[in-house]
Amino acid sequence: MTRDWVRWHDDYDAPGSSLSRRLEVVREHLRDALAEGPASLLSICAGDGRDVLPLLASQPGGRSVRALLIELDPGLAHRARETAAELDLPLVEVRTADAGAIATYADVEPVDVLLACGVFGNIPPADMRRTVAALPALTNPGATVIWTRGRGDGDADPSAEVRARFLAEGFTELAFVAPDDARFRVGVCRRSGERAIPLPPVSRLFTFG
Repeated sequence: MTRDWVRWHDDYDAPGSSLSRRLEVVREHLRDALAEGPASLLSICAGDGRDVLPLLASQPGGRSVRALLIELDPGLAHRARETAAELDLPLVEVRTADAGAIATYADVEPVDVLLACGVFGNIPPADMRRTVAALPALTNPGATVIWTRGRGDGDADPSAEVRARFLAEGFTELAFVAPDDARFRVGVCRRSGERAIPLPPVSRLFTFG
């Protein structure tokens, strides 16, 4: 059964829900990243852009950030375009495309801030590892990456593997938020290294399961 992603996003509007709380944490760390004066931003599986667009419109320098939001669901992508237009954000591009396909990034320049929110909990572990390994090719040296992962239902917290994978790929962890009374986790990492890295020679990074 295919998930209705538009309806799923409606839970963001429920006060006190896990998604609404996660959204505030993501925005807090994105606000910090924007304070550093980035020139470019990429959000993969961006949904309706509610984590990014209001901040670009309200934060000092936010309107000068060149942003690309990639979202496969046409309804959510349409919402994001409407919001960007309403907020008068002409440097925002919303691309209705598959963020898991390497071809989607063929013309994408490395960015200063990258969001991978709502991704790792919906893909297999091998896809997560492949995706994290590709992020240095999509980011500039010193870039900030903000990611999320759910707690899961087992005893082991799957976010631990995500954190370990970022460290293995040369990222430095800046923050990790794991509330005791909620199932979401938010990680913030900085891309180390000083050289550009090509995209991996694969056709796909991930497929939503």
